[in-house]
Amino acid sequence: MNSYIKANDQRANGIDVSIRNLESRIGEMAKTLQMQEKEKFSSQLEQAKVMTILRSGRVLNGGSEENISIDDERTQEEYKGEEKSAMAIPRLAFACKPRCFSLRPSLVHCLGKVGFGSVAAIQPLDDSESIIKHAILNSDHSHAKEGSESSRKKPEWKKLNAKDLGISTSMIDRPTRKVLNGLKKKGYEVYLVGGCVRDLILKRTPKDFDILTSAELKEVTRTFSRCQIVGKRFPICHVHLDDTIVEVSSFSTCGRNFSRGFNYEFEGLDDGCDEKDYIRWRNCLQRDLTINSLMFDPYARIVYDYMGGIKDIKKAKVRTVIPASTSFQEDCARILRAIRIAARLGFRFSRETAHFVKHLSFSISRLDRGRLLMEMNYMLAYGSAEASLRLLWKFGLLELLLPIQAAYFVRSGFRRRDTRSNMLLSLFSNLDKLLAPDRPCHSSLWIAILAFHKALFDHPRDPLVVAVFSLAVYNGGDILEAVNIARKITKSYDNSFYELLEPRDLHFQTLKDEVMDLAASIKGALSKMTDEYFVSQAMAGYPQAPISDLVFIPLALYLRVSRIFECVIGRAERGFVSKQGGEIEYESLAMGSLPEVRHTFARIVFDTVYPLNLS
Repeated sequence: MNSYIKANDQRANGIDVSIRNLESRIGEMAKTLQMQEKEKFSSQLEQAKVMTILRSGRVLNGGSEENISIDDERTQEEYKGEEKSAMAIPRLAFACKPRCFSLRPSLVHCLGKVGFGSVAAIQPLDDSESIIKHAILNSDHSHAKEGSESSRKKPEWKKLNAKDLGISTSMIDRPTRKVLNGLKKKGYEVYLVGGCVRDLILKRTPKDFDILTSAELKEVTRTFSRCQIVGKRFPICHVHLDDTIVEVSSFSTCGRNFSRGFNYEFEGLDDGCDEKDYIRWRNCLQRDLTINSLMFDPYARIVYDYMGGIKDIKKAKVRTVIPASTSFQEDCARILRAIRIAARLGFRFSRETAHFVKHLSFSISRLDRGRLLMEMNYMLAYGSAEASLRLLWKFGLLELLLPIQAAYFVRSGFRRRDTRSNMLLSLFSNLDKLLAPDRPCHSSLWIAILAFHKALFDHPRDPLVVAVFSLAVYNGGDILEAVNIARKITKSYDNSFYELLEPRDLHFQTLKDEVMDLAASIKGALSKMTDEYFVSQAMAGYPQAPISDLVFIPLALYLRVSRIFECVIGRAERGFVSKQGGEIEYESLAMGSLPEVRHTFARIVFDTVYPLNLS
């Protein structure tokens, strides 16, 4: 064990030497740059103005200031602090014009498909200047001391009795127990890891169970007949049992992927800890969040906590295992996972994590469309959609992922930290009431809700029109039947929504025409949501906001959503049998069964327009 630790220490010392050499070279380049006179600012005051414009989005003209940032959370004290810090920054080769908005400096190099409605121009810098500039800009984040590398201490290693935490093996589903038993009988160590352990402690139903084993992946495939290795960068095994996929990862594979430049200080083992503890600790260090870094041995009935996960669960806090800046730059998808977990659990971010979720948000543009769709589906299809949308808006991610919906928030005066609701949030709140982590919906449902709201916001409608439309979707397009049912509604509609007009006395033909027009408008809105040019123009009216043309809805999914409303536009579907009863068949809903999706969609729309809490 000591030789193993010694070898790791030697590698760490080698890294330290390389870092010192790099620091020396950067110092030499800085001296060289200071000797150069070209492109020099006329004065420190002029430089301060430029840096203030680039950071805060304000224009300084003769001492006057104009704030054009849509982010209303920043205070005058913060702006003044930025002006003071700008005065002390060495010469940078920036050129800018008025009316630019706040660029988040540390992400200028990784904007991907995100552009900006700004007239600021940044002159090209040579490699040496880029290094100096990056070092200076990183110093902007030095105030986020909580959890920084210099201030972090190795958390106390804890081994807790699972019974004391309220965990029982009966809480583990049958397919997972089969996999655990199969590997254990072969003599391998097995653990439950990640979010499932956290959920068991919180008495929540885990979305799935992840297994970590000492067996090699090839040995796992020999143990189970229906098993395959998937993934290239992070290979794992998919074990197919009882129509369920159980994910199994290996210590050996995780160890090969361990290549972080950050290390906690490790000065010997704690009392009662051995080499296995060190191996488990190394694996936990690769996790994204402390609350996801717990390990549960279901046979020894022990929960291993090496990163302070239990403490953060008790504090309802979301915190990265390693410094957030390093973690999110290592894998920008962790930003979306952090949002999703905070929304689902109702937890808050640590100060450091919140800072870098916001200031590294643009890095998600590097993710491919399939990954973005998957992450958005995890947020919106598992019972925490409303909270997810609020957090995406609060931290500046909504305008990148769903610019059309972000434009709605801006136009309706919805502030970043607003606790009020609106029709879009109410629709997803009613969706959340029907779903859970183990009872998700198909992605076509939440995309249909987005398209429906877009059409209604663009062209507000009579509440009766919306009621008839939802009933027609439910019954397969029989508008006559839908009208007869809707006219019997005696409940009050929610008149707080801008999207709903004052009720009118509509004749049948007029009502039918408006219902069909609403269905056509929804399909038009869906087309806009999948058109890169239109999406990129959604925030064009707000030059201080980022311009994003990210479209992650594939053609097949677009066509699937369109089918939901085709029955209203054309003829009623022949032989269509509307769903009987109010119970949701969650397996069918997750698979995207058209009758089940239509039934759930109609229920959500109706409950939003005619809330149960209104007489």
